[in-house]
Amino acid sequence: MNIPIRLSKDSREPIYHQIEHQLKALIASGQLAAGSPLPSIRVLAKDLEISSITIRRAYQNLEYEGFIRTSQGKGTFVAEIDAGKKESVASQAVHDALKKAVTIARQHELSNSEISELMEAILKEEEE
Repeated sequence: MNIPIRLSKDSREPIYHQIEHQLKALIASGQLAAGSPLPSIRVLAKDLEISSITIRRAYQNLEYEGFIRTSQGKGTFVAEIDAGKKESVASQAVHDALKKAVTIARQHELSNSEISELMEAILKEEEE
């Protein structure tokens, strides 16, 4: 199973956090359905070309938060999550993306009103 995870080695965000956030988003959006098997720690580490310790940490955190479950001798699987948790993950993902966009806008010295105008234009484009 090939999971679409993209890592940024240049990011300040630790690799295991990047993995956690992306897996949470895939689970919350339904792209990884409840009960779906996840790759073993070794397999995912090899696919992403990172340490298995990094994957283990991400998996442990995700299990602690209830996004995945591990069954001894069977593997790691996507857990069933409630609608509130799905909404929280979606909201956080959008918040993070908008925050990055605002940071970029500030780097280009755009004013609040210019940023708002751009957001309104994007919303109108999406309605069409």
